[in-house]
Amino acid sequence: MSIKKRLYDVILAEHLAQNRQMAFVSGPRQVGKTTTCKNLSTSYLNWDNTDDRAIIISGPAAVAETIGLNTLQKHKPVALFDELHKFARWKQFLKGFFDVYADRLSIVVTGSSRMDIYRRGGDSLMGRYFLYRMHPLSVGELASVQPPDIAQILRTSAAIPDEDFAALWTHGGFPEPFLKRDDRFSRRWRMLRQQQFLREDVRDLTQIHQFDQLEALVNLLMSRSSCQLIYSNLAAQVQVSTDTLRRWIGTLCNLHLGFLIRPWFKNVARSLRKEPKWFLRDWSLIDDPGQKAETFVACHLLKAVQGWTDLGFGAFELCYLRDTQQREVDFVVVKDGQPWFIVEVKNANEKLSPALVYFQKQLNAPFAFQVVLDAEAVNADCFTHLGRAIVVPARTFLSHLL
Repeated sequence: MSIKKRLYDVILAEHLAQNRQMAFVSGPRQVGKTTTCKNLSTSYLNWDNTDDRAIIISGPAAVAETIGLNTLQKHKPVALFDELHKFARWKQFLKGFFDVYADRLSIVVTGSSRMDIYRRGGDSLMGRYFLYRMHPLSVGELASVQPPDIAQILRTSAAIPDEDFAALWTHGGFPEPFLKRDDRFSRRWRMLRQQQFLREDVRDLTQIHQFDQLEALVNLLMSRSSCQLIYSNLAAQVQVSTDTLRRWIGTLCNLHLGFLIRPWFKNVARSLRKEPKWFLRDWSLIDDPGQKAETFVACHLLKAVQGWTDLGFGAFELCYLRDTQQREVDFVVVKDGQPWFIVEVKNANEKLSPALVYFQKQLNAPFAFQVVLDAEAVNADCFTHLGRAIVVPARTFLSHLL
């Protein structure tokens, strides 16, 4: 099996056709950034290649000569810089290159880590780039690679084949194991990816020196997806200060091992004081069915809210709900500061959650869904049920997203 085209192929092609700004593409290791971007580029420079590195270090003029900007070309060239954030002066280099040559080519920059966490002074690149955050495959992307538009950001529901849904659940959304669909290959792939993450991403790209303790933290976090993090307890287990632990978890999020979601309050300061929930980026690593189901849906929702934001449809956030009476709902998607829809995840078709009904009334959220993993897809639109909580199959609900 192969994937002929991905959602991001279409999004980036539209960007290159419509925008002067550089496209920054960030995302987890092996999510498919380089493959997608190389398909759209005419020149490729990889910082990890010593020959390409020498050209980049020589400066914008040397790069322009290599790309052939001084030669007449039929079409506007597209230059791809891969893993450029490892260059200490990457921001200054891009600013100089863009300011001189932006009208003569298009520029795409990729990196495994968030491009903005390595800024080291100097002039800002603000206004010179648009960020696109790339995610693993999802139900919505398998259903359609066409991005939504501002008039209708939710997709029409569409069923995907049972074997694709089973592969997504079992092997995860990273392209290689999803396509291979072999248990032995997936186990070996995950092990190698974690080793590369620890040895290359963390050790080479951060200033963390207590590597053994950081590795212990990673091992703890691997079993705590969908759990609330109590920083003081984790810090005691890893034997570092709470402030150090907070910084380390922030770094692990920036390097895409996982992500945090916080409780939603109208008072942002209250939200920041509360402990967040932690989710792994790769749900296939999780054994517990409940944790896996919640993480599976969380990853789909994160892809949607970040994608909608990156495409300019509004300011979207992913949070969870909890009150002083310990009532809790797994997720709330916030659009431009207001709750849009809330989601409770279940493995089986259980009775409608009282907390889901309660919070919808309290927040006056337009939509509330109890998303059930073990349920057959229904060819219907979840988002026509305004003002009341309903039980929906995960396959149907997730197909509306990116």
